[in-house]
Amino acid sequence: METSRETGFEPVTGDGQPLSGPADERAGVVRTAFDGMLQIRRLTHTGHADPERVPAQWELHQPVRAVALALEAAEISASAVGASGERTATGYRVCEGELPGSVRVEWVGAPGSGAAHDEERALAGCATVLQRLGWTALSYRGPRRRRFLEVEPPAAGPRTQRG
Repeated sequence: METSRETGFEPVTGDGQPLSGPADERAGVVRTAFDGMLQIRRLTHTGHADPERVPAQWELHQPVRAVALALEAAEISASAVGASGERTATGYRVCEGELPGSVRVEWVGAPGSGAAHDEERALAGCATVLQRLGWTALSYRGPRRRRFLEVEPPAAGPRTQRG
């Protein structure tokens, strides 16, 4: 497995191939990155009552990366794809959202994996993690009634749920 020292750390978005290598090594790298994110929040939001609940400026500029880091640090399973692009694992998938600066979180898996059956519960868990970190995570239904989260920075203002 390549470590952050070799290639730079990238959180899992659910669109890559399954990770290889020791899981405990990856967990350590993820924990270090997540702790660093929290430290940046504490240092940049010193006047806030709970600075760990306010996304840092870098997170707002790289929201897909920030959301993926939060979900991976919470030890939520990520999806993965095989060499030919087929889904090989059930879990979250993080990508750019419809609105600028927003992120879409889906619960996906291989055909027949039961991902659609589990998505409401799984996405509620993702939303809880993200909301604790200050993100606004709203649940929607898309094509074929599949649920997804639209994740935005807290300053985006209130919106209602669709679906």
